[in-house]
Amino acid sequence: MMKRLPSRFRALILTSAAVFFGCTMASSQPVPPANSNIPFLVTFGKDASKKYGDDDFSQVFFLSVPKNETDPFYIRVFDPDIGGQHDEIYSGVDTKTKFSIYGGSGAWSEPDAQLTDPIGKYKAGVLLDSRTFTESEKYDNAWYSFGPLDPKEGEYIEEFGGYVFKIVAEGTQGNDGNLYTYFFSRGPNVNIAIEGANAFGYEWTFRMPAEKNAICHLYPYINEDVVSIQQFNFDWDDDGIIKIVSYEKKGEWVEMSNEADWKSSTHQIQPTERNSSLDIQFTKTQEKAKSNNNVCFSFKNQYGEFMRFYTIPIGGVQRFKYSLNLIEKLREGERVGNNKVFAK
Repeated sequence: MMKRLPSRFRALILTSAAVFFGCTMASSQPVPPANSNIPFLVTFGKDASKKYGDDDFSQVFFLSVPKNETDPFYIRVFDPDIGGQHDEIYSGVDTKTKFSIYGGSGAWSEPDAQLTDPIGKYKAGVLLDSRTFTESEKYDNAWYSFGPLDPKEGEYIEEFGGYVFKIVAEGTQGNDGNLYTYFFSRGPNVNIAIEGANAFGYEWTFRMPAEKNAICHLYPYINEDVVSIQQFNFDWDDDGIIKIVSYEKKGEWVEMSNEADWKSSTHQIQPTERNSSLDIQFTKTQEKAKSNNNVCFSFKNQYGEFMRFYTIPIGGVQRFKYSLNLIEKLREGERVGNNKVFAK
């Protein structure tokens, strides 16, 4: 029978868990979430070179709202304009970015909406609101709010236990990069989280931080049917390493892309890695750090279905199995009374 850990060790473990899950829930409404360390999403104008890091000049996210939610809410976009403090500009500002909100039948259930390319009926559903942004001092480094939106205007999906909305950002003109973030809020002028809501995308196009040795995270959910995954990354630019961390993987490297090309690799999934979220880590190496690297990333399962990256990791984020080893070291340290055991 396993012996009970000393109270000080139990307290340490429980405190660490509380801090981790508290931080996760507190950061659950922004896209990207704070615990991803991703500063911005990126969408370029349709005339941009793919060397800038956007493969298709369009980006789709989904928001699921609990079925018992009745209060109106807002989809807020930070820095939706082009130019100014954050965006990536080439030869003057000539770009337009269109943000569109969809609900109703087909918003998520249409198969084309669950792909990573803007093809077919990916805009299926009922158009609820839309606005095109150009250069604007009013919305530079500031928020714009879509809404109010009625939760029941979304598409009801039993799998999510609520209503799903779709947000499409597309660069309709120009060659500049629009860097922006989202927040799903109860208020039009302040960020107030919607309890129980979650957001996800099938492909993320995002900006890496400029800081050397920075690490960004994406959290794909691995359900009980997944036995292998195939990752795809675009325009990584040799900016460091991309690796998979899980209960079983301390840091399994993936095939990494160079400028304006795709690379993919297949990775096996063990039974202990299912029903929770992997931690995909993007690490900038000190000697090769870039100040404006944009990258696209997506996953498929063995059936060829694209997988979701949630802002609130479903089932928790997997960590390599250091915990059991640590507990054994703590017990051994108590038995032998020798602190050197912790350095093993």
